Amino acid sequence: MGNLVKHKKLAAMIALVFFTAVVLAGCGGGGDQEGTSQGGERIIRISEANVPNIDPGVGSDYASSIALVNIYDTLVFPDHDGSVKPWVATDWETSSDGLTWTFNLRKGVKFHNGDELTAEDVVFSMERMLTMGEGYAYLFTEVVEDVKALDDYTVQFKLKKPFGPFLQTLVRLYILNKEQVVSNLGDGPYGEMGDYGKEWLITNDAGSGPYMVKELKKQEYLYAVKFDDYWGGWEEDAPEAFKIIGTTSPSTIRTLMTRRELEITDQWQTKEALEALDNIEGVEVNAAFTGTILNIMLNTKKAPTDDVHFRKALTYLFDYDTAVNSLFPGCKKTVGPISESLPGFSKDLTVFEQNLEKAKEELAKSKYAGSLDQYTVELAWIAEVPDEEKVALMLQSNAQELGINVDVVKVPWLSFVDQIAKPESTPNASLVFVSPHYGEAGTIFESRYHSKSTGTWEQCEWLQDKELDAMIEDAIGTINFEERLPKYGAIQKKIVDLAPTIWAFDQAEKRAYQADYVMWPAAERIKKDEPVTPVMGYMFYFRDFKVYPDRIPQ
Repeated sequence: MGNLVKHKKLAAMIALVFFTAVVLAGCGGGGDQEGTSQGGERIIRISEANVPNIDPGVGSDYASSIALVNIYDTLVFPDHDGSVKPWVATDWETSSDGLTWTFNLRKGVKFHNGDELTAEDVVFSMERMLTMGEGYAYLFTEVVEDVKALDDYTVQFKLKKPFGPFLQTLVRLYILNKEQVVSNLGDGPYGEMGDYGKEWLITNDAGSGPYMVKELKKQEYLYAVKFDDYWGGWEEDAPEAFKIIGTTSPSTIRTLMTRRELEITDQWQTKEALEALDNIEGVEVNAAFTGTILNIMLNTKKAPTDDVHFRKALTYLFDYDTAVNSLFPGCKKTVGPISESLPGFSKDLTVFEQNLEKAKEELAKSKYAGSLDQYTVELAWIAEVPDEEKVALMLQSNAQELGINVDVVKVPWLSFVDQIAKPESTPNASLVFVSPHYGEAGTIFESRYHSKSTGTWEQCEWLQDKELDAMIEDAIGTINFEERLPKYGAIQKKIVDLAPTIWAFDQAEKRAYQADYVMWPAAERIKKDEPVTPVMGYMFYFRDFKVYPDRIPQ
């Protein structure tokens, strides 16, 4: 992906966060805007760090992914075992060289305005994403050469080069109603397509998913209601609506949960807040490993973290035991850039441990060994995720033992996204949670460590290593999954050797929810020690939930 696409991807994130947070402190309304479960409506209300961007060509953070999964359809759908299953596409075939993919579409799929979904809509959706170059476009920009409709129900993709995870990435190709979008074009930079419908799609949808947008209030909430004519049908007790409320305020969340005006919390609640929520009658805390890692990203283009030995010293300084046992209990130690819950994870790496002697050895090899007093490591944590401060202060304390000065800085998310656009303004160290965009290790390699992602919140390391880029491209260009695995392993070893990141822990994504009257499929699977999909957002496919208002504790 070129610099222009990279810039657009960054711009798309400014209103977003996928797993850290954005500045939205208000409660965004409780349960009184469009009815409550107490009043009989079967609704799932979930708090997130921000109100989602519901344009499929732009949104890509956590809240947006949840919304898009429920408002739009895709050709394929991720299963809990890491595979994908037919969805709008009933079946498909690929050429022996992996360059041509042909999908047969389900007939009779209706958009929310009643139009039928056809191959032209799929073509339009991909072309729009490639042209705009925002959101999840980076998955396709360097891969898709051409897409065309062979007939109303057959669509064909031509790839520029073999791309092994292509099928998995299609869970991010959300299908828009071409006619509806074209009817709502505004002025913009895309020639005859104007703004490609971006202004209209801020508060409207053109989807065929199980829910359709009823109301979106910026900085407050998204409210969507059941689409009765959904092609997949409906089971009894499925939610009639969902609402994404843009707040992570612990006091607000606790009030809403106590009043049964919130069904699921965001994942950014502090340990103390979760303990309080767990004491509410009928509320349980669900912990899921979905491939998310807390990264302390080290800027490799800025002194003193531009020195690999200095970076390795920091990795040996960090107190991993305290992080997983005290600060974020229930999380797991990491062994590198890939979560063990993600297909492609390498078991051949050594688990990181704090080792002050090795830290001293690495620091002595650093070009800054004799001048530590002349440098300060700026360590940024995201203001909307309070527990990150604990990690930052711990690393500051760890570093003091070796005479390394660390300045801990609290940064609001939107300011942070602006700050990391250039290497010189990017902090030496940045705490950022990152989740998978599709169900395979290649997603992390692309979004986190390939040069094309520098300047985005997903890669504050500014690694820009051509050898690593080539290894990543070779691995994801390998069609056979079993043949990709050893290549994924070699990439993980290479990244660990470069030490661009302190992988603090493999996150147990904890959310409190109303277990008395909500049946959350992913939570039920976790109780049985069964895997859940690591693809961000899909654990919240609300059509599969069940809500029982009569079971609400009085």
